[in-house]
Amino acid sequence: MTATRNAVLFGNGARGAKLAALGLGVALFASACGGSGTPEQGGESSAPAASGLTCPEPTQNGAGANRTKGDPSAVPASKGSTDQPLKLGTLLPTTGTLSYLGPPEIAATNLAVKEINAAGGVLGKDVDIVHRDSGDTTTDIATQSVTDLLGQDVSAIIGAASSSVSFNVIDQVTNAGVVQFSPANTSPDFTDYKDNGLYFRTAPSDVLQGRTLGSYMISCGAQTLGMIVLNDPYGTGLQGNVKESFEGAGGQVVAEEMFNTGDSQFSSQVDAVVAAKPDAIAVITFDEIKSIAPLLLAKGVAPNQLFLVDGNTADLSKDLDPGAMEGAQGTIPGTFAKDDFRADLKTVDKDLKDYAYAGESYDATTMIALAAEAAGSTAGKDIAKELEGISKEGEKCTDFPSCVTLLREGKDIDYDGLSGPITFSDKGDPTEAYIGIYNYDAENVPQPAREEFGKL
Repeated sequence: MTATRNAVLFGNGARGAKLAALGLGVALFASACGGSGTPEQGGESSAPAASGLTCPEPTQNGAGANRTKGDPSAVPASKGSTDQPLKLGTLLPTTGTLSYLGPPEIAATNLAVKEINAAGGVLGKDVDIVHRDSGDTTTDIATQSVTDLLGQDVSAIIGAASSSVSFNVIDQVTNAGVVQFSPANTSPDFTDYKDNGLYFRTAPSDVLQGRTLGSYMISCGAQTLGMIVLNDPYGTGLQGNVKESFEGAGGQVVAEEMFNTGDSQFSSQVDAVVAAKPDAIAVITFDEIKSIAPLLLAKGVAPNQLFLVDGNTADLSKDLDPGAMEGAQGTIPGTFAKDDFRADLKTVDKDLKDYAYAGESYDATTMIALAAEAAGSTAGKDIAKELEGISKEGEKCTDFPSCVTLLREGKDIDYDGLSGPITFSDKGDPTEAYIGIYNYDAENVPQPAREEFGKL
């Protein structure tokens, strides 16, 4: 899981120099972060060091802010044709530990298809999309869903959200000659995976999210760090990059506690981390945050000592007492969903409340359609050959109508989407992206605070 894009202002002195060396294109200015009172301490464990963290001021300047939409009615007719209309499948979570990510991702794919078809579709035919559940790694839902989608002759499958789920099905998808395009996979292990050139993602590798989170905690004043980590490719990959960044900037990791998928008891991990008295605690989990956060807070951890990641930075208003998480922060790859994009998403899902990875899902769908148009084919292997090219070194455009117009005029395009500039490497990874930082409000809802740009 997983993306979110410039001078570096990390402060003065040795710490500033170390942070600048990390190569993150972000501007960090010192200002107070929101915090709240400490809950009553429970149990016998010592509370961590008193929170004195002061984080950079909120600022939003990422992709999508100045998006220019093309006119669907002005799109010229396609010069190509196809006997096999483009058919997409999605493998996105409606059940399991990442089910909260499903609605924004599904809504964004539907919005993109709606806009593509309003502009005349791909190669003169409307695009069809079929949705299937990915579940999580405790079930075999993903394998069954992929079998169903492949049986319907989809050209590409958008998903999964979970890196571990994608690893379970990537061979099944790519060996069938079908593009797998994830909007949220962030495990670094995908970069060199043997995928027949058919795996792509709009979310950046956790090398970037980990680097950003580690540096950000240092910029807030943390000198020591404890971590509670899900023991799977997503969790351990992110853990390693957070640690490298934090220690590279002069900090010290004083506790690293692991747990496995399916575990329901976390007291031992919480006790060990709290006993180490870190300035900050990174909680790298999925839905388990609903159990782990109350245990930490009950031990005297201040909310603004908690730093979450894309797997668990979710609306917790129905799960925790009001104000419990106020001042906690989390990172989600990708830029924030801007107001006009949110309004557009509401036209396909009026009940939508979360927007994580919506931009990445919209971009994945749009790019597949543009690559099919550029290839003059809806075959998965042909689409894959065009995806890198449409992401860079051409005339910039930001949606299907404007981009496909340029393609049909014989021009090269550089698609810059709602999630960022993307710019694929030859491994199918975005080489530049934004990481969004969110602050929890008094209702335990994460609110956009900062957008930080980095390159890989």
